[in-house]
Amino acid sequence: MHKRDPVKKPSDFITECRKKIYSQTILHFPMYSRRVATCWLCKRTTLVQPNPVTILSVVSVCRHLRDLHVGKSIHNFTIRRGFDTELSVRNCLIDMYLKCGRIDLARGMFDRMSGRNVVSWSTMIAGYTQNGHALEALEFFRQMQEANVKPNSVTITNVLPACAQLGDVERVKWIHDFAVSNGFESDISVRNSLIAMYAKCGNVENARQVFDKMPKRDVVSWSAMIAGYSQNDNGHEALVLFNQMQQAGVKPNSVTLLSVLSACAKLGALQQGKWVHDYVADNGMHFYISLQNSLLDMYAKCGEMEIARKVFEQISTRDVVSWNAMISGYSQNGYANETLTLFHQMQLARMLPDSVTMVSLLLACAHLGTLQQGKLIHDYVIKSELESDVFVGTALIDMYNKCGSVHIGRQFFDKMSERDLVSWNAMIAGYGMHGHGQDAVELFNQMQQTGVKPDHIIFVCILSACSHAGLVDEGWRLFDCMSRDYSITPRVGHYACLVDLLGRAGRLQQAHDFIKRMPLQPDSRVWGALLGACRIHNNIELGECVAKQLFDLNTKDAGHYILLSNIYAAAGKWHDAAKVVSMMKDKGLKKTPGYSVIEVERTVHTFLSGDRSHPQSQKIYAMLETLSAQMETAGYVPNVNDVLHDVEEKVKEHILYGHSERLAIAFGLINTSPGTTIQITKNLRVCGDCHSATKFISKIVRRKIIVRDAYRFHHFKDGFCSCGDYW
Repeated sequence: MHKRDPVKKPSDFITECRKKIYSQTILHFPMYSRRVATCWLCKRTTLVQPNPVTILSVVSVCRHLRDLHVGKSIHNFTIRRGFDTELSVRNCLIDMYLKCGRIDLARGMFDRMSGRNVVSWSTMIAGYTQNGHALEALEFFRQMQEANVKPNSVTITNVLPACAQLGDVERVKWIHDFAVSNGFESDISVRNSLIAMYAKCGNVENARQVFDKMPKRDVVSWSAMIAGYSQNDNGHEALVLFNQMQQAGVKPNSVTLLSVLSACAKLGALQQGKWVHDYVADNGMHFYISLQNSLLDMYAKCGEMEIARKVFEQISTRDVVSWNAMISGYSQNGYANETLTLFHQMQLARMLPDSVTMVSLLLACAHLGTLQQGKLIHDYVIKSELESDVFVGTALIDMYNKCGSVHIGRQFFDKMSERDLVSWNAMIAGYGMHGHGQDAVELFNQMQQTGVKPDHIIFVCILSACSHAGLVDEGWRLFDCMSRDYSITPRVGHYACLVDLLGRAGRLQQAHDFIKRMPLQPDSRVWGALLGACRIHNNIELGECVAKQLFDLNTKDAGHYILLSNIYAAAGKWHDAAKVVSMMKDKGLKKTPGYSVIEVERTVHTFLSGDRSHPQSQKIYAMLETLSAQMETAGYVPNVNDVLHDVEEKVKEHILYGHSERLAIAFGLINTSPGTTIQITKNLRVCGDCHSATKFISKIVRRKIIVRDAYRFHHFKDGFCSCGDYW
């Protein structure tokens, strides 16, 4: 006769069900009150008697939540109940402490363990790596072998990131050899990790060799290799491999698409990026905020700010990365006003900005030259305790320098507790754009004395500083020391700086001969520098020769055509000037319209030449009439040669009268109190007549006027300019 199972008591049945339900809920439904369930399991011991499996589930919750307080309570509970003798529980507790950043507690547990297995060692190695202690992780790997504990594939995948963290490709190769000799190379997770770590060390060739030798590849393999190419600025190969992945029938995941979008952003590959966007939408992946942020960033870097904004608006729950991507996009694309407006919206949304936000905002202020807004952002940086961040600090230096306050930039530079090469570069460049060439050279020498090794970018800045200050001999010396003292082979940009240096100094033939002797093929930057010098010194013959070189290069810069046209116009050769303008139009090129910007009471005002759209336009032109009369009395004579149109003299004078920088200056005089410094930013080079007129205005109104044009700063005071008429 079949024996019936004993009937369970209702209380026993409830206890068993609750145990199963809570264990499974904690493990599989982590977003639903895990912390509450964790505490309940620990405290309601009279109703539910936990076992090691339950404890593992609860500790896993603490590990995931990085909840050290509850984790310690669980640890104490395991000691009281005797579960701490279980090796699996100990390993899990060690992992929890490591995930919470408490290496000391994890190491203490590990050292007290009488019996350690491969999981114990592998967990410690992973923990050290994840907490940024790569050398300790490698030392543990060595001790593990001395303890005769044989590593497994998980150990290998845990120790490889430590090598990558150090950027030590030789260690990666050593681990690779170890994996081969111990039979782990066939493990797909090990191969995938090798691909990723070789790539992170910059050795894409070895990563590709591992990838090509794989008999079977999964989505992680393809994603790792695509990411490797994208991370090492080889976006083209990343996109080629992505196409091959699709042809192989491997479906990309979110990680793959993040790398592809990164490659599209770097290459400006808008069409490929749009394809990814469609794929994300069609496959229901639009709820991944990381993908939405990457799409936003890709569109912004491709200059498609309207589409980027649409993506931004469609993100239901924005994080700080979303806001940063949008703010950075506006800032990098020159939409400075939109950058600052979006920051205010970010504050209204109660989203806490970070250092990336601050850098983008400071870049926007630097672009506009809005010192008042920049100071407000600086105050916010101080309140947010971000001043010590080297990237924020460098952005502050750049902002103050580009807003005309190079002395404040230097004060902040001197206060920085930590400086990187970019910080030195920002300060040297700041001195250069203000015409303080000697200060730039002294700072460069100071940098060398501190043991900071210059790179090719900083040499561009110091050579440019010498050019603006007319330090020809110093510039030659620095150019020579690049290869002699630092083994830096001069690039085309360095040759362009030296041509500019010689050209500004009037040594046009020497500059031309220098170009002929260049070991590199001169590009539009080199010839453009010499053409600009021909314009300054009115050398038509050489200007024609240089322009021909530029046109043979099929230059797409309308400015080169304008320069040659200006050379002809200044010499009265109106027919030739018109021909050049016609050539430019035939090529579909357009002259960049000039504009000037001024900030008054934290509001930015923009003026175009001849602009009458401003609400105060009538007052502005009345102010200009008054100033013109006072200037004529003081001896000002309009330089009509700067009007490059074949029109009557009076018409030329009227055109000069409405240049954008004069409109901005007049507006500033009307809307600021006497004695206040007027500061404007112009997107093009200030013309010779406006330069002369501003000197007169500064003396008449007894104000300091700061003008930042496309090349440098001009500080006008008492009828003189800081450039000494050398620009």
